[in-house]
Amino acid sequence: MAVYLDHAATSPMPDEVLAAYTDALRLVGNPSSIHGAGQAARELLETGREELARALDADPVEVVLTSGGTESINLAVKGMFWAARAQDPRRSRVLVPRGEHHATLDAVEWLARHEGAQLEWIELDAEGRIRLDALDSALAAASGEVALVTALWANNEVGTLQPVAELVALAHAHGVPVHLDAVSAFGQVPVRVHEVEADAVSVSAHKVGGPVGVGALVLARTATVEPLLHGGDQQRGRSGTQDAAGAAAFAVAASRAVAEVPLTRVAALRDRLVAGVLATVDGAVLRGAPGEGRLPGNAHFTFAGADGDALLYLLDASGIAVSTGSACQAGVPELSHVLIAMGVPEPEARGALRITLGHDSGDADVDAFLAALPAAVAGARAAASAS
Repeated sequence: MAVYLDHAATSPMPDEVLAAYTDALRLVGNPSSIHGAGQAARELLETGREELARALDADPVEVVLTSGGTESINLAVKGMFWAARAQDPRRSRVLVPRGEHHATLDAVEWLARHEGAQLEWIELDAEGRIRLDALDSALAAASGEVALVTALWANNEVGTLQPVAELVALAHAHGVPVHLDAVSAFGQVPVRVHEVEADAVSVSAHKVGGPVGVGALVLARTATVEPLLHGGDQQRGRSGTQDAAGAAAFAVAASRAVAEVPLTRVAALRDRLVAGVLATVDGAVLRGAPGEGRLPGNAHFTFAGADGDALLYLLDASGIAVSTGSACQAGVPELSHVLIAMGVPEPEARGALRITLGHDSGDADVDAFLAALPAAVAGARAAASAS
């Protein structure tokens, strides 16, 4: 791929991370074994956990290694719900903003279908930001009945940063634990778990240049979860042989990504891209919060009269990789629930395009995108009018 502008889906692995990963994969040993090979694997694993904890402003004992962001989110949402309800059967409500990632939406809807959870949907404003007044009202109206609040640290589609510190403080004032999905935020903005005081925070390695299939849930010492997986109790809240190589690679990727924050260069590229799109394409609308209110690598547009899937395919044919929204919904012909929650009219929401830059993005990538976009939009509008 000549121009890769889909870092929010997955970010290329830097040479430093790849070297650490391949070296670690050569090590033979189960971290739970007591012989020398096992203890060497244990040392690699725990060193990785410690480095990851530093990158997240957490304690190593709070870092539960998982198979990725989806497992981390499910462990937090389902595990915290079960734990809260076990302590008090009245706690059956889950408060969820409308613009969450599908890992969260599908998890809470499963709890509603199978576990009797009562879902309370929290509205977003026009920029995709959680309405704290709506959250406060929901907490006050259901005093003593809320099991948890779960929310994004930053919206994975439109890039809007959420008021996470205020959100956590508000929920804690009502005695309600909070899970934050920081999968899209980690490596883009500071994610300091102790500073925000969230009860659980989910992250994923491949969003910061680490391997796919590796993630973590930072679980505060005071937090309680019922496990999803049973069979060994290798970690707090999670059973299963631990991935020492994955932990080592994730640690290198996380440390590297955190060292680059703030992403001033990436934000400047994004701003140039945004200005170029708005100057050259009629009917283009930037969605999400402006400037510093959004992730530095995120630019999300709707193009009036265009079909988003056609636009993506036409750009791909020009050698440019972007997306219409979350990669987890790729290939599913449906409107963005995030844009609908923001109040974007359906005809406009059909022309959505998400461009996300990363550590290896440069001026040439932005130039190539801006050069290809006008013709692609024209083609996508023709496709929409013909359908």
